[in-house]
Amino acid sequence: MGALRLYEDWQQARQSLLRRRGLASEDVPDSLRQGMRRVFGEELTPEAGVSRILADIRQRGDVALREWTARIDGLAVDSSRWRGTEYQFEVPRHAWEQAFALLPADLAKALNLAAERIRSFHSRQPVSSWTTTDLGGVMGQRVTPLARVGVYVPGGTAPLPSSLLMTVIPARVAGVREVVVCTPPDRHGTPFAPLGRRPLTGEYSVPQVILAAAHIAGADRLFSLGGAQAIAALAYGTEAVPRVDKIVGAGGLFVTLAKRQVYGEVGLDTVAGPTETMIIADDHANASWVACDLLAQAEHDVLATAILLTPSRRLAEAVQVEVDRQLARLERKQEISAALTGQGGIVLTPDLHTAFLLADEFAPEHLCLSVRNAEEWVEMVHNAGGIFVGEHSFEVLGDYVAGPSHVMPTGGTARFASPVNVLDFVKITSVIALDAGIAQELCQSAACLAHAESLTAHATAAERRRGSGGAQE
Repeated sequence: MGALRLYEDWQQARQSLLRRRGLASEDVPDSLRQGMRRVFGEELTPEAGVSRILADIRQRGDVALREWTARIDGLAVDSSRWRGTEYQFEVPRHAWEQAFALLPADLAKALNLAAERIRSFHSRQPVSSWTTTDLGGVMGQRVTPLARVGVYVPGGTAPLPSSLLMTVIPARVAGVREVVVCTPPDRHGTPFAPLGRRPLTGEYSVPQVILAAAHIAGADRLFSLGGAQAIAALAYGTEAVPRVDKIVGAGGLFVTLAKRQVYGEVGLDTVAGPTETMIIADDHANASWVACDLLAQAEHDVLATAILLTPSRRLAEAVQVEVDRQLARLERKQEISAALTGQGGIVLTPDLHTAFLLADEFAPEHLCLSVRNAEEWVEMVHNAGGIFVGEHSFEVLGDYVAGPSHVMPTGGTARFASPVNVLDFVKITSVIALDAGIAQELCQSAACLAHAESLTAHATAAERRRGSGGAQE
């Protein structure tokens, strides 16, 4: 059997490959188990480990943040790191500017193009306050940007400047007053720095391309913090890291579990877990391209999901061969193989209609339609973070430069959640300014409903005003 298993019985696949497991499941890869033992010194579930980190940082602030950063990331945060300045975890703005100045020209151009398209796309989203006088007096909704937002940018196995652009720019379009970025420290220098030069961020640094993206996107502050400890700092606030009103951005298992546990202390965009893609393809699809797209998704994380649904055995077998052939030449083949073995597969379906029903049930983060006349099938899709229509609208373009944010709902949450967008960065306040006449008309009905609920103080408040014409009693 190759790297990607073929499921010939779609109903059996529905009960195995397509059946989701909870994020707190103890069925985690051995590499994660070993990491848990190294960090905590004992066998803990991921959820229990995250709870321990959150509670400690909430209680001890920067001291705990420093200890967990050293233990998890191998980074000893020296309070004198910035030669007597105020920075401890924070990367100073001059380092962002220098990082951008040192970028290769083609990379700077690509980042600027992506930023321009993301900004242009989100600027078109209709988000505005409104009022009406049709209901008596003035009624309406006021849209207000959030004051401070925390953006988490993944970076555990690879720097992701695109994720920074995809979250910070919509926040800026919405008018958020302060955008705070957290991203894991890079222990291996800055791979994008020409001639080995790197920004002035110390021995352990944030990758140069991340700092450059922060500069382009217009972030306000950036902290070299990752994982559950970063989520704790943003949610509770510490001496160094300001408390935010909402946290957005994707992350791995521990970030996702941390976001779940701090919900209520702060708002969340969605509980975005390991990334996932599902491709529906027919006999007209290009097997090489389909394989490319599956491998690209599996490259993210050992817990990533990459699934193909197709009624074509010929295509399924051709994709299997292509996956094995292309995988042999890829740098991250170990991570990809783990993802394909753990969560990947090809499911043979009796027809395209069944494939779409299975996809809607699974509710994938990314749903790619590599079928003939793809646009005619879009109306069959109800549950997906993003629909990629046709083979020329492939997911990698959505990851970087298409325009919509690539931070999309995972884990089946596309049944009720949306990709990050401008609405994630505003709040809506109802405005009620009734005139005296309509208030009088409504008092009797309000009192009647209050009595039905046995809330006599409510009823009295309405009855005292009824017939008063606004006069003092």
